[in-house]
Amino acid sequence: MPDVSTDLRVFNDFDRNPDLLKKFDKVLEAYSAAAIFADVQYRTGVMDSAIKPAFRAKVTGQAVTVQLSKGDLVDPLRALEMAQPGDVIVVDAGGDLQTSVCGGLMGGLAQNRGIRGMIVDGTGRDTDELEDINWPIWTRAITPRGTHTMFSERKEELSINVPIACGGVVVNPGDFIVADLMGVVVVPQQIAEETVRLAQEQADREEKTREWVAKGKTVEDLLNEFGRI
Repeated sequence: MPDVSTDLRVFNDFDRNPDLLKKFDKVLEAYSAAAIFADVQYRTGVMDSAIKPAFRAKVTGQAVTVQLSKGDLVDPLRALEMAQPGDVIVVDAGGDLQTSVCGGLMGGLAQNRGIRGMIVDGTGRDTDELEDINWPIWTRAITPRGTHTMFSERKEELSINVPIACGGVVVNPGDFIVADLMGVVVVPQQIAEETVRLAQEQADREEKTREWVAKGKTVEDLLNEFGRI
């Protein structure tokens, strides 16, 4: 496993790149955006396939990372205070399948701040409410059981914007997230500019291929024209 922070109560920030995020947003308009980014990264950066959306959704954004204390999960409310418009909150909840760290009220508060969604290596709840307000989460499981936060009022057994592992992938604060019906892909910030350029090229190429398919072309026709499907 990657070397990630285990210190709690560490609250950092990072520089955003809204112009670059717009390029990710444009690729997200294409079919199968997560697959496109997985392809151009040579199939790296793909989170565990068990992390799925609670309902039909897709999102891009820069990662606000959250490290929770395994076995003693709290609601990551401090992340809502620190995140900015265009961010996606990414939470290492230790893969816990029995305790939700995100629900409807948290989703509404996050949406008010322009936060685009949440990825959790763990569990969520209130999916009916989240779907109604169109604020997406990707999780390993859904359960009605929440954390102890509402009873204990403890909120700070966590670190924010430290390197974490989520779905088997290292996520650093500011990395770009691409998530859709198929799953979640992480694009490291240091290669994001080149990766999104390649992704847009592939998205354009695939759209041209679809146009050919719609015209009744054969596999041989496509290979002769594009060299691949």
